[in-house]
Amino acid sequence: MTQAYPLQWPQSRPRTKHRKGAAFNKKVRERGNSYDTAKALTIADAIGRLQAEVDRIGASQYVLSTNVPTRLDGLPRSDTAQPTDPGACLYFTLKGKPHALPCDTYNRVADNIAAIAKHIEATRAIERYGVATLAEMFTGFAALPAPGATRPWRDVMGFPDGSHPTVAEIDAMFRMLAKKRHPDAGGSHLLMAELTAARDEALREVG
Repeated sequence: MTQAYPLQWPQSRPRTKHRKGAAFNKKVRERGNSYDTAKALTIADAIGRLQAEVDRIGASQYVLSTNVPTRLDGLPRSDTAQPTDPGACLYFTLKGKPHALPCDTYNRVADNIAAIAKHIEATRAIERYGVATLAEMFTGFAALPAPGATRPWRDVMGFPDGSHPTVAEIDAMFRMLAKKRHPDAGGSHLLMAELTAARDEALREVG
């Protein structure tokens, strides 16, 4: 089950190493002035934008997952400190299929939420050209596995059921399999993420 807090990041999506500064602002009319000034977008503002876009595409069963504690309605609070990991991921169902839109490009949670909203908005605009439907354009995101949807670590690493390998054996198997699963060796981020998760679970169990 997908949880709004803490952040549940799709295992097949690599994390951003170098995040950007604020990119999304809101215009505020200063009292007594005839011009607008740019203010940093709040989490509440960003959620408002995202909610509007989710409603426009007819998505259902949506969950916004972040490292920001949630309110009673399950959405992130705006009155908390910025978390170390500002990533955000929108999980939703479209035409009966589960999707996930993750973003950690920016160093503020609000900006990453706003970026997801902008992505949906841009996708809706493309749909108007009649080349592809929303469901077709979101196909790539439907392939992202749900958090926790992994095989048992022994199965992933090739150990027999019920076996109790040592830490050294686990590390050795990880290094051997990583040579085949790494994207640079013809593998993929998904395969490498599954192997890493299996290794970590194995070490927790034998430790």
